[in-house]
Amino acid sequence: MDDKTLLSRILGESRTTRREFMVGATAMGLTVAAASNMWSEARAAEPKRGGHMKAGLNDSNTTDSLDPASFNATGMICISRAFRDSLVEVGQDNSAAPGLAESWESSADAKIWRFKLRSGVTFSDGKSLTTEDVINSINVHRGDDSKSGAKGVFAGITDVKADGKDVVVVTLAEANAAFPYLMTDYHMNVVPTKDGKADVTSTAGTGCYLLKEFDPGVRATFEKNPNAWQGSDFGYVDSAEITTILDDTARQTALSTQNVDIINRPALKTVGLLKRLPHVNVIAVKSNLAFTHPMRMDVKPFDNIDFRMALKHALPRQEFVDKILFGYGSVGNDQPLGPAFASYDGELQTEYDLDKAKSLLKKAGMEGMKIDMHSAETAYGGALDAAQLFAEHFAKIGVELNVIREAKDGYWNNIWNNKPFCSCYWGARPVEDMILSIAYLSDAPWNDTVIKMDKVDQLVKAARGELDDAKRNAMYKDVQMLISKNGGTLIPAFGQDVAATNKKVGIGPNIGGGWEMDGGHFVKRWWLNA
Repeated sequence: MDDKTLLSRILGESRTTRREFMVGATAMGLTVAAASNMWSEARAAEPKRGGHMKAGLNDSNTTDSLDPASFNATGMICISRAFRDSLVEVGQDNSAAPGLAESWESSADAKIWRFKLRSGVTFSDGKSLTTEDVINSINVHRGDDSKSGAKGVFAGITDVKADGKDVVVVTLAEANAAFPYLMTDYHMNVVPTKDGKADVTSTAGTGCYLLKEFDPGVRATFEKNPNAWQGSDFGYVDSAEITTILDDTARQTALSTQNVDIINRPALKTVGLLKRLPHVNVIAVKSNLAFTHPMRMDVKPFDNIDFRMALKHALPRQEFVDKILFGYGSVGNDQPLGPAFASYDGELQTEYDLDKAKSLLKKAGMEGMKIDMHSAETAYGGALDAAQLFAEHFAKIGVELNVIREAKDGYWNNIWNNKPFCSCYWGARPVEDMILSIAYLSDAPWNDTVIKMDKVDQLVKAARGELDDAKRNAMYKDVQMLISKNGGTLIPAFGQDVAATNKKVGIGPNIGGGWEMDGGHFVKRWWLNA
């Protein structure tokens, strides 16, 4: 073990005093100044307790509800993760970490999964957590009558039952080696049972915080839950509030004037200005975040594959990375599985070729076509600028793109998945099956391109049960090719999850994926330094 590693280990010991560390460090040859600085930096990174944390977030709507089946944006994800829990959560190392289930195991064929619940967990109203609560919470997202955005994720479940007082048994129609990751889906809140059903709008949760105020699309406030089962490990601040600030400039001004401590999605075109402020820290986390532009394949002219491919060949991918993401991303290839997945096919690409695009338009008989594109900045930062960039390049092949600026509030309910062509983004998911089951299977509830390909359906379902990593990755590469060459979404790039904080906000060495803002868990995982 080298000296640096040994010193780091000594620093990690909570019992180590400053005097003891200084004696050991100087004995190893460090100067007093260097050792003192090393001690200060290490102690500054330790979580502190107390204080009131304020966040200003994009991506909320006045139509938001506490019903987890309806969640579709960052605001409700972060609110729910503060006062509710799931059976399994994506840890800060991006592994499947125990949540309300302290452990799980599967049958040899990965069709039967047993989740052992933690003992002694109570909801904030004093009710004890039971297997009935978990079963009813899962069933919210199952069945023909379910309206949940996670319906596709849990479509493979055939039965959910209790085995004794603390084990929930989930049976699948087909094997799924990654099933615990599906339990991390942000819709999968465990809520209390009332009158034999999941009380989906209950404010009672098992999370680190109590939900004290909820004004949809406006504000939510929280106070520390004194009985939280994670209270000794997380939940550092005494209280917190999340305010919706949809306007990029207003959100950044709130941070720069120290009216909030944290914001998500700073405008990338001006993020350099934020970095210059002495009290601001900009965070960028590599992600499978996909910037998508769905074209409904059941509506003309997007039902024509030659027309869709013409637009793909005219898509300015590198310019999107340079001018819209300002380098915070990488070129995409019109399919949703990003570069952080082991299955990602980096060689799959649709080249920028205007001559080929014109040829495909002529073949489709759609030269001089005029189309509308609906967009708003709430779709993602820079979405309107991106739409204008697309219009500029589509004009080069004779397609006139009319950009319709939509209201930010209500965009996800009124525009996305309703209009034939719009701006969109898909946050990262921990495993491939989650994004594909939600949006790319023929019967997926959020199939925003109305793609219906039997081969894709077959491959996705087969990959779930494939226990051999190499074979499963090969299947997902085939899926990527099929969607890229036949599907109805333009994905010019994959991005990074970018946030900005006051430097007094403490964040651990790892930031979890699965969604922006530490997988949505920032309220309970981040802290305030004095």
